Amino acid sequence: MDIAQELLNGSKLALSRAITAIENEHDDAVDIMKKLYPHTGNAFVFGITGPPGAGKSTLTDKLAREYRLMGKTVGIIAIDPTSPFSGGAILGDRIRMNDLTLDEGVFIRSMGTRGSLGGLSRKTADAVKAMDAFGKDIIFIETVGVGQSEVDIVKAADTTMVVLVPGLGDDIQAIKAGILEIGDVFAINKADHEGADRLNVELNMMLDLGGMTKDWRPPIKQVVANQGQGVKELIITIEEHYAHLKTTGQLTTRRTERTKNEMLDILKNGIGTYITNHITASGQFDQYVKDVEDRKIDPYSVVNDLLKGMLK
Repeated sequence: MDIAQELLNGSKLALSRAITAIENEHDDAVDIMKKLYPHTGNAFVFGITGPPGAGKSTLTDKLAREYRLMGKTVGIIAIDPTSPFSGGAILGDRIRMNDLTLDEGVFIRSMGTRGSLGGLSRKTADAVKAMDAFGKDIIFIETVGVGQSEVDIVKAADTTMVVLVPGLGDDIQAIKAGILEIGDVFAINKADHEGADRLNVELNMMLDLGGMTKDWRPPIKQVVANQGQGVKELIITIEEHYAHLKTTGQLTTRRTERTKNEMLDILKNGIGTYITNHITASGQFDQYVKDVEDRKIDPYSVVNDLLKGMLK
C-alpha cells in the first residue's frame, strides 16, 4: 500500500512520511499530493503570528487543548527559522508542546523556513493539505514571527490571529509588522503584565485610524496563556470569525485566492527548476555571463532571448 493510501486509512506514520517527502522534495511527493488533493478542503486553517517572545507557542498549546476538550482533532505546524548558514532549524516548538504529543487526536510537525522570505516554508501549504486529508478538524500554523515577512500567513490561513504583548514598544511593534491589515483577531498575551490596558487602547485607536470599512472589526482579547486565562473566550471569538467567513462568502473568496497563489507558486517553482536544469547548467549560459561582463551585450537582451527560447 502506498503512503497516500495509508495516510487516508489513518496512519500517523504515513502522515509523517508524507510531510517528510514534501519537505525534502522526494520524487514521490507530487504523486502523494495528487492522491490526497481530492480529500482536502474540510479543515479550518488557523494562523498564529506575532513578534518573537509574544508567547505564540504557549497560546497555541492552550488553544489546542481547549479544542480537544470540544472533541475536535488538531494538527499543528510550527514554523521555525532556518539558519542561512548551516541550513539547520531550531525546531523548539515540539519541545514546548511535548505534553500534547501524547494525545492521539493531535499531530504536531515542526518545519524550517528553508530560506522562504515569508517566514513560511514553501511546503507549508502541502503539509496543511496532508493534515487536512488525514482528517484533522483544525490546523494551526504558528509562524516564526520575524517581523515584516510574517504577513505571509494570510495566504495560508482562513483566520489569522496576531499575538502581542505589552512592553515590546507597543505601537512600534504593531505598525512595523503591518498587522492591522492581516489580523482577524488580536490577542494581548501576558495581560497580567503592566501596560496591557494601554496596548489595548493603542490597538483600538490604530484600528479606528485605519479607516477600516470591512464588515468585521477585529476584536482584541486579553489572555494569560501560561495560566490558561481568557483562552475559552478567545476560542469563542475565533469561532465567531470562522462563522462570519462562511455566512458572508468570504471563506470561499479567501480559499480561491489561496488556490490561485499556490498554483502560481508551483508554476514559478517549476520554471525555476527548468531554468536551473536546462539553462544555467549549460556552457552557453556561462558564455552569456562572460559576454555581459565584457559589456558585449546587456543582461536584459540575454534574458529576453532566453525567454523567447523557453516559450517556443
